[in-house]
Amino acid sequence: MRANDEPAVLKVALDAQQTVGTATGIGEYVRGLLGALPEAGIEPIPLRVTSFDPWRFDRRVVWDQALLPLAALRSGAALLHCTSGSLPVASPLPVVATVHDLAWARAQEHAPFYARWYFGRFSARRWNGARAVIVDSAFTRDELLATSSLEPERIVVVHPGVDRAFGLVARNPDPAAVLLAVGTVERRKNVAVVIAALAELEGARLVCVGPRTPYQDECLALARRLGVSERVAFPGYVGRDELLALYARSSIAVVPSRYEGFGYGAAQALCAGIPLVAARTSSLVEVVGDDAPLLSPDDSAAWALACREILANREEAERRAAATRARALVRFSWEASAAATASVYRTALANRRAFAAG
Repeated sequence: MRANDEPAVLKVALDAQQTVGTATGIGEYVRGLLGALPEAGIEPIPLRVTSFDPWRFDRRVVWDQALLPLAALRSGAALLHCTSGSLPVASPLPVVATVHDLAWARAQEHAPFYARWYFGRFSARRWNGARAVIVDSAFTRDELLATSSLEPERIVVVHPGVDRAFGLVARNPDPAAVLLAVGTVERRKNVAVVIAALAELEGARLVCVGPRTPYQDECLALARRLGVSERVAFPGYVGRDELLALYARSSIAVVPSRYEGFGYGAAQALCAGIPLVAARTSSLVEVVGDDAPLLSPDDSAAWALACREILANREEAERRAAATRARALVRFSWEASAAATASVYRTALANRRAFAAG
């Protein structure tokens, strides 16, 4: 219910720093909200400094704890939406936070200890001070309920949307077999199981697009040991047009992640109408459902078999992927996601009870 003193168009400041430079899943999330929120009666005010690199840890902390609250104070907004899981210790505005996953506590053992602490335990304590916490999946909601003192009524599941451009992809697969993996090349993404499967898929190629981490070197070393290095490509981060072209031309999208709070690669593949194979893990079970094969993240033989069956029956696989596409476009529409997010904003402002920081 709208409070009596709430304007018809609500001004909300969004932390948009993750849209600067190499925008991964969080940047995609913020861009989608910025585009769709006006139709839901929200005037989004993006807060970002284009000269400030969000991928340097020290600058990220300065942004979160100093520049973001200052920008929020000057924004004229009624609410601050912290979109990337980290919150300022002190905010001049009521806060809604989005927690995409608990990867920093669950799956980032290789990261520096200070990053694990800041994005993990430190940030988790700040969530207690938010009016509401949006999560991308029921999986992340359950993780939060199991590991935090947040009340269930303050945690709201809102699936992110997928840019409508993916729904307009015109499938035209190359004659050669190409497997496509989309996302940061880091250990939890588990690209190694697909490289191992590639050894059993004669002639097939694997293209992994996304920012690199040292895990990429491990993958390349594995490819060399298995004799498939010439069939594995890591082109790095690619722009939107090139990514859409890859979804149009590739034979199969593969999402072998061990841990995902949502799984943009899987949702994008479903919306693009490309045959998909994904891991039976974390939120991917929820996002993919019955629309694609779900496999053990450790069974390379099963991945090879599933891909081989798709490649042997391409026309049927394309028909199945096209049939699931319409459902995916409804499930992952930005209009629905923005409307649900706007409802969280309004409820958070109506709820003026002060939550004590943890």
